[in-house]
Amino acid sequence: MGQPEQRAEGAGPFTTRLTWHPPGGGTAVWDSRLARRRGVLAVRPLGTAATRHNRADAVSIARLRRLNAIAAIAFVVGGSLFAAGAAVAQFGSGDATQCASIYFAGGLFFNTGGYVSLLQVINAPRHVGGGEGRLVTPHWRWWSYEPMRVDWLSTFLLFAGTVVFAVDLLDSFLQGLNVQQVNRLIWVPDVIGCTLFLVSGHLGLVEICHGRPCLRPDSLGWWIVAVNQLGSALFMVSALAAYTRPATHSVVNADIADWGTLTGALCFALAGLLQLGERP
Repeated sequence: MGQPEQRAEGAGPFTTRLTWHPPGGGTAVWDSRLARRRGVLAVRPLGTAATRHNRADAVSIARLRRLNAIAAIAFVVGGSLFAAGAAVAQFGSGDATQCASIYFAGGLFFNTGGYVSLLQVINAPRHVGGGEGRLVTPHWRWWSYEPMRVDWLSTFLLFAGTVVFAVDLLDSFLQGLNVQQVNRLIWVPDVIGCTLFLVSGHLGLVEICHGRPCLRPDSLGWWIVAVNQLGSALFMVSALAAYTRPATHSVVNADIADWGTLTGALCFALAGLLQLGERP
């Protein structure tokens, strides 16, 4: 006999939810975010209205909890340090080197959170197509290349954005730069990093909304993605306001740049706190 018929949902080449009828009847549903974050797959047996959740094994559950906690705490600390750096810059209680040092420390935590988020996707339990509906635990890996998975691509772009920010933050320690060098070495990486964050957040919404615009205030995962996306948008506003005009040697608007960074960073810190609750 062939495999049970499956109904796939998603956007473009990405599949974010699969629904099929197991051999014994009923319905099984694999949801990308629920499986990789909480390690569950929904099954409704034939003749019952209640849905039960088939959980991954203990190894996967422990792995998901550990990685989720590390990533969430890293974003809370990183966002808090970025907010502190922006506050120092805005209220003038420190010089440029002190601000750069605080931002750089925050950037290291963002790097950690981005990479651990990618590890969480790479090592998440995988579903077995058809059958009764179960999740299997893959061998531990430090890296994979799976661009046709929306969760992998979203977290990879998030991590890439944190790496680009690291370049920007390192360059901010350089002294004696002219306007063109400031824009090329600091502003351009800033804008690229913000763009990667925005694309990552968009793919996160694609995953959780299955390719359709949606508002899901009852979903913790939706709130995490939405708050992160708001933070990314505020970072982009900050980056655009930080462009240095060649004619005047002044930024477009220093206050907007600082406040955009501060509020955007607080969004990432808040999303990190919320993420602590999205665990198996």
